[in-house]
Formats: sequence, C-alpha cells, structure tokens
Amino acid sequence: MAYKISDECIGCGACMEGCPVQAISEGTPYVIDESACIDCGACEANCPVGAPSEA
Repeated sequence: MAYKISDECIGCGACMEGCPVQAISEGTPYVIDESACIDCGACEANCPVGAPSEA
C-alpha cells in the first residue's frame, strides 16, 4: 500500500528529495503517486513533521 501525505505537510520538500523513485510531486500538501511508490518509507523518515504515513 502506498504512502500518503497528510495536511501536516509544511511544504519543505524533504520527502521529495528523499524519495528514491521520484514518486512525490509538489502540491499543498505534496502528493505521492501511488503507482510509483515502492513503500520504502524514505519519505516518512525524512519528513520533519511526520506528514507521510502508510495509507
């Protein structure tokens, strides 16, 4: 199951920079492409506010 980014997102881009498959794009909040996400958890680990989580 892909990760999703909650409204806790502060738009810093840390999740996007940490994604090994470039599955995250800018938005408010940032958006994870579910078909590209490999459920690695890098986005969650890089986020300073814990916005990404398993859906």
